[in-house]
This record gives sequence, C-alpha cells and structure tokens, in this order.
Amino acid sequence: MSETRDVKQYMADVGRQARAAARLVAAASSGAKNDALLAIAEALENARATLVAENQKDLDAGRAKGLDAAMLDRLALKPATIDGMIEGLRQVVALPDPCGAITDLNYRPTGIQVGKMRVPLGVVGIVYESRPNVTIDAAALCLKSGNVAILRGGSESIHSNTAIAACIQQGLAQAGLPEAAVQVIKTTDRAAVGELITMPDYVDVIVPRGGKSLVERISREAKVPVIKHLDGICHVYIDAKADLDKALNIAVNAKTHRYGVCNAMETLLVDRAVAGQILPRLAEAYAAKGVELRGCERTRELITVKVATEEDWATEYLAPILSIRVVDDLDQAMEHIDQYSSKHTEAIVTEDYTRARRFLSEVNSSSVMVNASTRFADGFEYGLGAEIGISTDKLHARGPVGLEGLTSQKWIVLGDGQIRE
Repeated sequence: MSETRDVKQYMADVGRQARAAARLVAAASSGAKNDALLAIAEALENARATLVAENQKDLDAGRAKGLDAAMLDRLALKPATIDGMIEGLRQVVALPDPCGAITDLNYRPTGIQVGKMRVPLGVVGIVYESRPNVTIDAAALCLKSGNVAILRGGSESIHSNTAIAACIQQGLAQAGLPEAAVQVIKTTDRAAVGELITMPDYVDVIVPRGGKSLVERISREAKVPVIKHLDGICHVYIDAKADLDKALNIAVNAKTHRYGVCNAMETLLVDRAVAGQILPRLAEAYAAKGVELRGCERTRELITVKVATEEDWATEYLAPILSIRVVDDLDQAMEHIDQYSSKHTEAIVTEDYTRARRFLSEVNSSSVMVNASTRFADGFEYGLGAEIGISTDKLHARGPVGLEGLTSQKWIVLGDGQIRE
C-alpha cells in the first residue's frame, strides 16, 4: 500500500464502508451500543498480555527512533492506562444516550408542536499521535453517540492500535453491530491522513489530536469541518487572597503531575502581595521535581531563575519548564491571560468570592477553574466517560468534547393534519 493510488483507493473503500454503516449505527438501540462497549471492555481485559506485548514493540521502535520522554510516556500502555480504558468504557455505558432526545417541544398557534431532536453527526474521522488509549476513547464516544468512527493513529503506535482494534471488532461482532462502525486505519502511510480529511462525501467531521503541526496541517487542508485546539498554554493565577497551602499544592500539581499533556500549566502568575511568601516555597518544590524555572524581573528578585523572554509567555513547553510572572493584581493577570493564552484552561487560587466570580466571567477560555488544578480539564474528570478531544473554538463544541459534542440537533414538527393557510 506504499503507492499513493493504493492508499487513495484504500481510504475511499474505508469511507464507503463507514457511510454505509452510519445509517445502521444511528438506528442502533442504546442496549446494542452498550452491549458492544461492555464486550470491548471484556475483550481488553482478556487481552492485557497481548496489548502490553504489542505496545512494547512500539516503545522499542520509538526509543530506536529517538522519541523523547514525553512522547514515550504518551505511547506507553501501562496497567493503569489499560485500567483507565476499561473504566472509561464502563463510564460511557452508564451515561445517558443522547440520540433521539427531544427538547424544547412547544405548541404553536397553528396547533403544531415544534421541537428539537438530538442526532449523530454521522462519520467522525479522528487523527491522533502517540496515545493508543485514544483509540478506545474515540471508539466508545462515537459508538455511544450513534456515530461511525474512522481512526488514524500515529505510525509510532501501529502495533498497539492494531491490537486494540481487534478487541473493538470482537465487541462489535458480539453485539451484532457492523464491523465498519469503528475502523482503525491499517496503513502508516501519511497520505492516508490527506485522503481522510478531504473526503466530504464520506466524512462529516474531523477531530485532530496531536501536536501543533498536525493540527495546523489538518485545519489548513481539511475539506470537512474540524473540531480542534492548537496549543495548551494554560495558566494558574495565585491571587493576593489565596490560601497559600492550596496554592502550593495546585501550582505543583498543575505543572508536574504530567508534563506532556495539553492541560498542564505552562505559565504561573503570582500577585505581588504574596509573591515573596509563596515563590520561595514553590521554587523548592519545583527544584525537587527537576523543573526549570524562567521568570520576569520581579520573579528574579525573589528566587533564582532564568530570564523569561517574550517567547516563553507564548510557548507550550510540554516539558519540565515553567515560566513565572509576578503581576500587580487580578486585572493584570487577566490581561496577561488574554494576550498569551491558547484559550484552553486557566485557574485562579483565591478565597475571595468576588474575584473568583470575575475570573470565571471575564477569562475567555474553554475551561475556567477556581481553586483546582488545570489537570482536571479532561473528559474523564468532567464525567463525560472519556473525551474525543478538546475544542477551543466557540462554535458547536467547546472544551472537552463528549457524547453531546458528537451530536447535533434537527428541528422536528408534530402535527395532526394541519396545513398552512
């Protein structure tokens, strides 16, 4: 399948099969979809040894290619990762099926009833890098929301994804749903992505999950709608009225819980009123974790750090590096966020209710938090079971995209013989 024409034909076949399956999946009962998800969870449980063995092939190949530590961390299928995949499936099963829900039903003067029904988007294409657990998250959410999924993982995770795909196919067959309900692309040829994102006859929406270059490419070249975010430049602001013990724990967790994720804090903003008290404590905690600090002039007067440049404020490190700025007050913190944020996730640490409400109202990001780590900006933590991705756009879906974000609404009219006069 190395020649372009072979990939083109292969992807066209995948698209046709997906479109044919979409009508069947959209009409499937909640029971059938849940049965499939539970069967997939059981298949994963039974295939743990195989999953780990196939993942090890990817990890060995990744190390040989010189993949960095953050990439290898995202690639690894640890026992806890497999546990999370299985738990995610069960959570999705427990969630209400959004398909067919009717809302806003009202009588009009003519006697007709007008309302809205929630319906699947159709065929969802997901392009992602490294994380093989995305294969399960995407399959589960698409299936439960009545959509068909075409999944194209990165070449670095081909063995892991192939093993997971076998579990998915087993679950679909056991529940009597079409195999084409979830298709994992078998080729690592990059041309497959170009085909997937330019097939509007077969694909209704694309969700890219990966680095900035991948998302930019898909946004630029796609001929179908895209649900996306580019960067995860997330901020934590420690307010003058913060509980400093809370602030310490939140700021350390937001940065060091995991480095290579989009909801990790990249810039810490500290009110000058408490900077002298909290920054030395934070510097000690970050040093223990091996985090490199870069700070503004006022930060460098209080602790020993490298000089932060203009570029630092606009950088998603995805690494143990943190930029720190001491600000005058809440207004200056929000001005900084407005200028440099990627509109992903921001948090304030404060005991002042009024300031917390201002932060919630005035910060224009897809997730805004009070006294909590930015690491909670995640579909699983939000109770969505899993997430198909994060959207920083304002239309259709925003923030972690779960079941409802994978559906749309159509108008419905109920009548009893009325005609328009």
